[in-house]
Formats: sequence, structure tokens, C-alpha cells
Amino acid sequence: MATLLWIIAAILVIAGIVAIVRRQLLWGIVLIVVGLLVGPGGVSLFT
Repeated sequence: MATLLWIIAAILVIAGIVAIVRRQLLWGIVLIVVGLLVGPGGVSLFT
């Protein structure tokens, strides 16, 4: 389960960075914050 959370978090953070590069600042920040919250190192939403 932890590996799955890491993968989801990484995808969300990468998508957030791509959104910021594409001038979608708010959406990028939201994706990065959600990615950090979902990741096992952050405050996981599933525990």
C-alpha cells in the first residue's frame, strides 16, 4: 500500500509541476499540495 501511495503522490506532484510550467499556477499548486498530503511521508488521507 505504501508503494502505491508513493506512486500516486509522485504522479500528482509531477502533474502539478507540469501545470505550473503550462501557466496554470493555481491548479499546479493544488496538485502538488494534494500529492504531498497523499504521500506516505506526509499526512496520509488513508490512515
